[in-house]
Amino acid sequence: MKILITGGAGFIGSAVVRLAIARGHHVVNLDALTYAANLENVAEAARSDRYAFEQADIRDRAALDRILAQHRPDAIMHLAAESHVDRSIDGPAAFVETNVIGTFNMLEAARAYWTAQGRPDSFRFHHISTDEVFGSLGETGQFTETTPYDPRSPYSASKAGSDHLVRAWAETYGLPVVLTNCSNNYGPYHFPEKLVPVVILKALSGQTIPVYGDGGNIRDWLYVEDHADALLLVLEKGQLNRSYNIGGENEATNIDLVRTICAHMDELHPTGAPHADLITFVTDRPGHDRRYAIDPTRIRTELGWRPSVTVEEGLRRTVEWYLANRDWWQPLLDRDGVGKRLGTA
Repeated sequence: MKILITGGAGFIGSAVVRLAIARGHHVVNLDALTYAANLENVAEAARSDRYAFEQADIRDRAALDRILAQHRPDAIMHLAAESHVDRSIDGPAAFVETNVIGTFNMLEAARAYWTAQGRPDSFRFHHISTDEVFGSLGETGQFTETTPYDPRSPYSASKAGSDHLVRAWAETYGLPVVLTNCSNNYGPYHFPEKLVPVVILKALSGQTIPVYGDGGNIRDWLYVEDHADALLLVLEKGQLNRSYNIGGENEATNIDLVRTICAHMDELHPTGAPHADLITFVTDRPGHDRRYAIDPTRIRTELGWRPSVTVEEGLRRTVEWYLANRDWWQPLLDRDGVGKRLGTA
């Protein structure tokens, strides 16, 4: 299969690129190479003769039309998005432009291409989204595929808008789509502005480790390579015009997650231990959702998928990776906004 993957130089997208190439697929990686992208993420995959790269912005319809006509993919996996909640608080316009208008352009380009190809039944437009579109849970309950949307941040609202567009294009124009909504990802190649790499790198440098509010916010943590596996499975075997929630079955409070990372750092990098002494509670993010949790019943029963990595094992692998790959993350610390507190508006 030839797959066009948007955002393939980002964190989750690059994991999908690497796995797709490893499984024998042909991949066209379309990425604008904005601040969080890094072609080093796909350096190994890029050595394959089944890999091609196109630098383009999903807001550029003419470029999308050209790339689709040139490469003629069998499927599109749409991951390109602005994704950092704190940045969306400070600058929401980029999130609307990329996540909403960009997705609109992708859908229209995909529809035109699919129509020109004779509307093949085998074509798929796979839209990858987030559990944040569902809002915040109380102490009990889980998100299912039928949970009403209730986004609380500019980021989650923009992703909710993109989800609605995808469903509308399926219903109105017959575009063959599948959707997935995932829980919080972590793992190798995670851009160092997100919680897990921030904690690792702060601990490594002996700096204060910031934890928002009381640290009691709960997330379901999904190892990125497990997520890539699930995404390819949904693309290949998911039911047309259906959505699948993908979770790690690993709920944890932020403070427990941070302490687990610190414990791994104590063992793997004893200098500065105990690293938990660096934890400092800071003013919470505006509108910080209290709890997310995924009910994975649909993907488990219909497609037979379950995560293979526990949060304990995945965090250890992630710490080991960052300790062994300073050459990857060190240059990224100089990129715009990295290391600064964002989203305090």
